[in-house]
Amino acid sequence: MKTKTIGIVMAIIGILMMIYTGFSYVTTEKVVDLGPMQMSMEKENPVQWSPIVGAVLLVGGIVLVAIDKK
Repeated sequence: MKTKTIGIVMAIIGILMMIYTGFSYVTTEKVVDLGPMQMSMEKENPVQWSPIVGAVLLVGGIVLVAIDKK
């Protein structure tokens, strides 16, 4: 891939990471298992990242696009 393409992709991912600072997903866990009777619980698992990571990707993408123009 060209450096300019990688830079644009990095910048877009950086912007998205600054806007959306995380997401969460739900898993089902078995709590009680008493023969034929079972109880399960849904647990929410958050995934968070710092907006600084997005800013670093954005700046890195801009630098790669600027270097490719030379």
